[in-house]
Amino acid sequence: MAEKFSRRQFASLAGLSVAALAAGPLRAQDSGGLSRGAASFPSGFIWGTATSAYQIEGAVKEDGRGPSIWDVFSHTPGKIADRSNADRANDHYHRYKEDVGLIRDLGARAYRFSIAWPRVFPEGKGKPNPKGLDFYNRLLDELLASGIEPFATLYHWDLPQALQDRVGGWQSVETSKAFADYAGYVAERLSDRVKSFFTVNEAGRFVNFGYGWGIDAPGLKLAPALLNQVRHNVALGHGLAVQAIRAKARPGTRVGLAENIAACLPAIDTPENIAATEIATRELNAGLLNVILTGQYTEHFLAYAGKDAPKYTADELRIIGSPIDFVGLNIYAPQYYIVASDKVPGFTVLPFPSSFPRMNSDWLRIGPETAYWVPRIAAKIWNTGTIYISENGASADDKVSPDGHIYDLDRIMFLRNYLVQLQRAITDGAPVRGYFLWSLMDNFEWIYGFGKRFGVYRVDFDTLVRTPKLSVAFYRNVIARNAVEA
Repeated sequence: MAEKFSRRQFASLAGLSVAALAAGPLRAQDSGGLSRGAASFPSGFIWGTATSAYQIEGAVKEDGRGPSIWDVFSHTPGKIADRSNADRANDHYHRYKEDVGLIRDLGARAYRFSIAWPRVFPEGKGKPNPKGLDFYNRLLDELLASGIEPFATLYHWDLPQALQDRVGGWQSVETSKAFADYAGYVAERLSDRVKSFFTVNEAGRFVNFGYGWGIDAPGLKLAPALLNQVRHNVALGHGLAVQAIRAKARPGTRVGLAENIAACLPAIDTPENIAATEIATRELNAGLLNVILTGQYTEHFLAYAGKDAPKYTADELRIIGSPIDFVGLNIYAPQYYIVASDKVPGFTVLPFPSSFPRMNSDWLRIGPETAYWVPRIAAKIWNTGTIYISENGASADDKVSPDGHIYDLDRIMFLRNYLVQLQRAITDGAPVRGYFLWSLMDNFEWIYGFGKRFGVYRVDFDTLVRTPKLSVAFYRNVIARNAVEA
């Protein structure tokens, strides 16, 4: 006969469960090995986490660092939702040893971080600032001493303001050339310890939002022809940086880029819709990823742009298409659901219903199948070779419970489902070799300020105390087992 419980008795038992959880997170050795529903990743799979310089470093006026476009933009009234800025941010510049300890405690074996261009070249070009590079030397030594492999990003949006003032930033090919000089300088001095460099992060975001729509730094709203030229100059800057790294870095140094690919998914996975999604992926990424990975603009892209198409030379296309060693894909939300069409170019984009599920950022729709289709299709249409998921993660409503813990179950749900789909993609042949969780800790989330939290470590932005969320235990367990519950 089943035993009956009162509500008070049930609450008491539930309280015991919470108390047990609070006493210590579940470790891999507590799980009794892999369960029947566990999806394993390949041996040697790289588990990492990621941050960017402007979002965490602070110390914006220390040791010779010059101002960036985000320093100026974040101090412009009305640009940041909570009126904050990243002058101090997480104070990682002074607390980097503590933060490397967080990575170590997380169990991650790789760390993707960015180097602040204005720390190394305060004017964007010309005379370098030795103290700026010294910080990254200290960080690298600390990472390697902790057994953590560094993956360095050379541009994560913090363009030196001097270049914006002098030549219009990425509106000028002079910035493309300056970026290559900076990339070669850094690679020559850090490639003894950094074996993998990302050139540019999310060009699709900072070009459109920063130069087209006035939402991000530098806050411009350029006409279509000028915006397409900015996009071309960024792609050229990437290609020139690849060549500079090849010329200056130690033998064996690997180079790629990280892009927030326009994520296209078949609405229903029929052969016709999958083929249409491949076309859509190529065409909706034609201005950046496709030209970088093929060295050509598609005919449809040029026809659609018409008189506003970028001006370029054959030599520039050759440089843009310089061979790379890996492709980083930043995967968050599904952006386009696709069905086949008999009209050119062969696909139709479906509208999102208002009830489509989201995390607590309006743009962050929950579509785990993104982690399946995007790397599979990218590998097929571009023959990418090695792919890294260079960012994946979620903002959540990370409230501190009365017991002092942060039970971010929504983030765990998001990560678990995306990782299951990623493992499925790998099983089906996608050449994904590593995954970088965004983000290590809460930080300055660009136009949202400190109002959106993506970290697995919570940061109190008054005291700067870092506190592990429940997602730390989740990700630590995934890493230790090299598997996720399906």
